[in-house]
Amino acid sequence: MMDPADKTVPAGRSGRRRDRAGSGGRIEAVGGRYAPMDAEAVLAIEAAALDILANVGMSGAPPRVMALVSDAGGSVSSSGRLLFPAELVMRCLNELPREVVLCGQDARHDLTLAGARVHVGSGGAAPLIVDLETGNYRNSTLRDLYDAARLVDTLEHVHFFSRSLVARDMPDDRSLELNTAFASLAGTSKHVCVSASAPAHVEIIARMCHTVAGSEQAFRARPFLSLNINHAVPPLRFDPDACEVLLKAVEMGIPAMVNTFGQMGASSPVTMAGCVAQTIAETLAGMVLGWLVDRRARLVFGPRPMVTDLRTGGMAGGGGEQATLTAACVQMARHFNLPNSTIAGATDSKIADAQAGYEKALSVTLAAQAGCNFITQACGMQASLMAVSLEAYVIDNDMLGTILKSLAPIEVGPHTLVLDNIGEVVAGEGHFLGQPDTLARMSSDFVYPQLADRRSPGQWEQAGSLDIRTVARQRAAQLLASHFPTHMGPEVQAALRANLDIRLAQEEMKAA
Repeated sequence: MMDPADKTVPAGRSGRRRDRAGSGGRIEAVGGRYAPMDAEAVLAIEAAALDILANVGMSGAPPRVMALVSDAGGSVSSSGRLLFPAELVMRCLNELPREVVLCGQDARHDLTLAGARVHVGSGGAAPLIVDLETGNYRNSTLRDLYDAARLVDTLEHVHFFSRSLVARDMPDDRSLELNTAFASLAGTSKHVCVSASAPAHVEIIARMCHTVAGSEQAFRARPFLSLNINHAVPPLRFDPDACEVLLKAVEMGIPAMVNTFGQMGASSPVTMAGCVAQTIAETLAGMVLGWLVDRRARLVFGPRPMVTDLRTGGMAGGGGEQATLTAACVQMARHFNLPNSTIAGATDSKIADAQAGYEKALSVTLAAQAGCNFITQACGMQASLMAVSLEAYVIDNDMLGTILKSLAPIEVGPHTLVLDNIGEVVAGEGHFLGQPDTLARMSSDFVYPQLADRRSPGQWEQAGSLDIRTVARQRAAQLLASHFPTHMGPEVQAALRANLDIRLAQEEMKAA
């Protein structure tokens, strides 16, 4: 994709223009080169998942789900478990769309989930936030959510805003969910992902989106909001309310993230193979439900198993086991050729320090290299997903840029081997710094960090010897003081406030 600004950049020796990954344009990243399992293992996992669905099945299915699956060829066991025959699951897999487009309110932020294209963004449901001024943990609020959304709106390597924290100052679930959708949509023109706990709340969120889009038809054509739906409670049990939310989302034309969260060693087997097989089975069950409602439903396959620290029973999101487990589930999604999502970036560190850096970089890199389409929690999260850090968003934006750039293939051909140029330089100036191709590729082939310090030690000391957290905190504060998005116009806001209990004050949506 050509950046319009690229017109000012001279072409290289080949005469071709190039994407300007280092100048603010979105990096078009494609993974799929990393595969932790061989082909035989992948087929064994598939067979195990199909066997689980056909012979163990899912408990807790609400009546409508029972009827949908039974009418399509499923059955109910003597113990009341809903069984999915392999033929039904394979029919679903063969018919599901292979591409889901998640739009932004601004078309520049549209995301195509297909193949091994990689997109990274925020996510989570943190009850806490690291206060930007004090550095202390405190309960998160609706204003914090809005701040997180508008901060993400400024970060070039964060492609979407999945609700990352819980507005704990809301009085009930209905108020929480409609205000979360409003604050997220008002805070960024990138694609937004939220959640709902009841079908009635799905309808409220849908009506909000229709108002923002201008009509129901306009939103259905370009859905700029999707729903995170955890339809299963491992091991192998449906959440009846979440199932109803999934069905309603499909009916309303809202893209659905069909997610399964298990804990390896707790709610799923302690072996990685067993955990992946169960998780894939549980996620496939949700995909079948959505497909039975609408054969063209926008469904995103979301196996998201987490690792348990068996010493404490807590989550261990930053370990090598988690990174490998995530990549294995992405590999299965790629095997089925389904638009997919996962979690990566769930550090156990409490601050944006070296531990957070290496844990996030490992898990996000493996998920990206495996080819995950939609990586949530890839930035901003701390303390095993219990807290959001605004300064971490800014630091992680740098990290994500380097990870996305690492997905670029190495071009090999006459225009990159430049044998004639090598001979000319050796016989002439003895360096390549002044060559036209060097100047052109300076802007097109490199991603430059905004925070990471590449100065000499002396220059760094003269500038105050600041560490990256301090610089990030200052940068986040500057962005939040100046960036108040206006893509949601006053007429739209007025219409929403007139019909819904919007609790984000208008004075909080403008500079002091």
